[in-house]
Amino acid sequence: MADQTAEDKAISGQPKNTLIADFDPPQKPKRNKFAIACAILACMTSILLGYDIGVMSGANLFIQEDLKINDVQIQILTGTLNIYSLIGSGLAGRTSDWIGRRYTVVLSGVIFFVGAILMGVAPGYAFLMFGRFVAGIGVGYGLMISPVYTAEISPTLSRGFLTSFPEVFVNLGILLGYVSNYAFSKLRPHLAWRFMLGIGALPAIILVIGVLAMPESPRWLVMQGRLGDAKRVLNKISASKEEAQLRLDDIKEAAGIAKDLDDDVVPVPKKSRGEGVWKDLILHPTPAVRHILIAALGIHFFEQASGIDSVVLYSPRIFQKAGIKSYDHKLLATVAVGFVKTIAILVATFFLDRFGRRRLLLTSVAGMVFSLVCLAVGLTIIDDHHDKVPWAIALCITMVLLNVAFFSIGLGPITWVYSSEIFPLRLRAQGVSMGVAVNRLTSGAISMSFLSLYKAITIGGAFFLYAGIAAVSWVFFYTMLPETRGRTLEDMEVLFGKYHRWRQAKAVLEQSKQGDANENKSQVK
Repeated sequence: MADQTAEDKAISGQPKNTLIADFDPPQKPKRNKFAIACAILACMTSILLGYDIGVMSGANLFIQEDLKINDVQIQILTGTLNIYSLIGSGLAGRTSDWIGRRYTVVLSGVIFFVGAILMGVAPGYAFLMFGRFVAGIGVGYGLMISPVYTAEISPTLSRGFLTSFPEVFVNLGILLGYVSNYAFSKLRPHLAWRFMLGIGALPAIILVIGVLAMPESPRWLVMQGRLGDAKRVLNKISASKEEAQLRLDDIKEAAGIAKDLDDDVVPVPKKSRGEGVWKDLILHPTPAVRHILIAALGIHFFEQASGIDSVVLYSPRIFQKAGIKSYDHKLLATVAVGFVKTIAILVATFFLDRFGRRRLLLTSVAGMVFSLVCLAVGLTIIDDHHDKVPWAIALCITMVLLNVAFFSIGLGPITWVYSSEIFPLRLRAQGVSMGVAVNRLTSGAISMSFLSLYKAITIGGAFFLYAGIAAVSWVFFYTMLPETRGRTLEDMEVLFGKYHRWRQAKAVLEQSKQGDANENKSQVK
């Protein structure tokens, strides 16, 4: 109790009485359970994308058999959802600034629900493509809004833990998709794929119902001048009222609202409805905003360009190329991929705020380069031998599992954590939507080209190419991305603007913080 009193007085700037208990090791701050619950509900939108990715890896085999379509049509069917999601992510930034983050989550779930039903009842290829178009818009909305909402409700010390949840739920969705493939694989082909795709409507229903318990983002409320509502939300998602007040003051400063304005509803310089944002973000950005944009778009591009969708979406074909012929064995192997991916992302959520973004990211990408090279070598050896090569088959299976594990422990979750926390408040919604657009466009290009690519340069050559891209990404991350662990969202602009010399900006920020701390100490004395 004494520890908590001392901590509260330190936060509020009041002098404190020195007690014996004050010399005890400081207690680790507790995670806010309400904030965690809100993050879980918001991030359920990511299950929708994950389920689609996982289920299509098996469903496309049944679709091809039932509808009698070729590999090019399968590539287009599989990858176009990512292209369609560009529409949703492009609209989501403006929508979330207009109607709020919370109702944008609802909209995402409703649109995907309609798309899943349309895919499940599709009588032919054209109607199936239309269903994927609708579902893709819902996925785009969800991909943009869940990390933005989660970052804006998260306390600073838990932001990495909570904003990694979207990737956790993507992985959970992938695992559910793989399990669905195996569960419905015994049905006749024309029924199997319809059940696999249509059952994706269930998470959307749960999402729409659950979101009714979520509060609106306090940062969006402040941007609308609704300080009273923002204060009530911050009191629920912060460790103490003092912390809530500090967070409110930071958000007010970022929104251009004077500190002495404390009414429930106050005028704001300009309500955030997206006006003028594109000008500040693209046409005339400051050096810091330009660096932030390059970092955000770069990490989204490299996340997908390193080939993770090829591994996940086409894992049954990869296992078939590696020498696994039994259909049941291929599907069970994909379930193992989903299981390993999910376990790895759960581990990552607890390390993001402990070890920092950069350390995990660089370790993750280095592991991906290693696993992709080994996978390429194994597949090349198998291609060059007419007989079975047991050790090469074992190598390929191991490297697929290792690749998804390394991806999920770093690059996967950090892409969404990083891009959602570095943009300034007024530019955040549109900035994140641009990152999502790059992510989905790259993902669509990779997933729509994999079958043609490996036929052109061999399957081993395709993974050698992905390994080279991953190696380039490691250099980009090492030089361009500063560490953001423990920084408030309002501090981010100070870290950016010097590009590969970002460590100088970090030193300036540390010096400024130290100066503020010394000033507070002198005032107390």
